[in-house]
Amino acid sequence: MKYLIILLVLSVTSLYSKEFANLQEKVEFYKTRYKVNCLNEKITDNHGNGFDELYGTRNMRTILYGIAYRGGANNYFHKSDKRDNHNPLPQDGLTHLCMHGFSDVVYLYSKNFSTAPKEIINPNTHDTLKYHQYSGNDRKEMKKILLMIKEVIDNPSAGPVYLHCWNGWHQSGYVSSAILMQFCDLSNEQAYKYWIDNTDGVNKGYENVKSMVKNFKTFDDIQIPKETKDLICPCISSK
Repeated sequence: MKYLIILLVLSVTSLYSKEFANLQEKVEFYKTRYKVNCLNEKITDNHGNGFDELYGTRNMRTILYGIAYRGGANNYFHKSDKRDNHNPLPQDGLTHLCMHGFSDVVYLYSKNFSTAPKEIINPNTHDTLKYHQYSGNDRKEMKKILLMIKEVIDNPSAGPVYLHCWNGWHQSGYVSSAILMQFCDLSNEQAYKYWIDNTDGVNKGYENVKSMVKNFKTFDDIQIPKETKDLICPCISSK
């Protein structure tokens, strides 16, 4: 099958078998694994360091515990496979996310997506990570993303989703803002502040993205119960 990669040589041990009994078990596993409590806390830093088992990601943060994570692709700062910043995830980033039980990765830009594998199989669990390309800039694509997230909420055996742009600041911040408004009841004002606070200070300009955050409207036909929100929604800031 075109773009199918089977991982025969792995740099990390498989950590996850997708056999959680319920949502709470999945949430607690990932909370314990990544040890971050609030939306602004990073799992990997701007150079992709801080959590070696997820090397290949950059500025990785939680959106919803055990459900959705955001960040960038560690290309420009990569230690062994440096390339232009405007690219999808490097191979080791996809491999590591697969080995951590992620079911889906969404690249929020289109540039060079054709060069990336579209599926990766974890040979230890036989689970598949799928690589998608959506921007979320129109209602149709945003709904696809939100329904993908809801599937992970509803299905304990579905692994988390990693949504990424290049740096993990702007487009991933916008899509994360929409997810938090949809599932955690953030207002547009709160979401905009969240977007600003998680750009690491790189927020001059970007008026179109800012406008999309300020004007996003949630979907009435995508809902989760309050008790689920209480379980999966992190604190807004640790500051």
